[in-house]
Amino acid sequence: MAESTESAAELGEAVDSLRGSRCGACGIVAFPVATGCQRCGAQQMVVTDLSRHGVIWGWTVQRFAPKSPPYVPPPGGFTPFAVGYVELPEGVKVQALLECADVEELDAGMSVQLVGTEPVPRFATIDVTSASVDVETVDVETVAEAADAAGQKGTS
Repeated sequence: MAESTESAAELGEAVDSLRGSRCGACGIVAFPVATGCQRCGAQQMVVTDLSRHGVIWGWTVQRFAPKSPPYVPPPGGFTPFAVGYVELPEGVKVQALLECADVEELDAGMSVQLVGTEPVPRFATIDVTSASVDVETVDVETVAEAADAAGQKGTS
């Protein structure tokens, strides 16, 4: 079977959602799933699916190959990649790989969508001019309003 370099989202396949938890006492959202609340210490955590869209909160570019082992270079050699935090409408920030056409174009507040969850979360920038991407654009104000409405700030 040939291995595809396209993401599941590009192939029209379902991408698993990220699972987090919400505190039943104070409402804070955590990622990954937690057994206790980081804010109030309550043990009333409810597992919940998190939003599949968010905005880049902060990022950096890995421009050199990590130490080997454990890193195993791909057959084509090392390629710089972006990692960062994506803020979801629930107010939680998720550390993830960031997929984009050019890492120099990344910017805080840029809209992204979830394209993979294994082995780590992966978000891709949203090309708002592309008709093939059917997504809801989320901006910084939307994320901030959602966090304010919930009366909380996210944790990661």
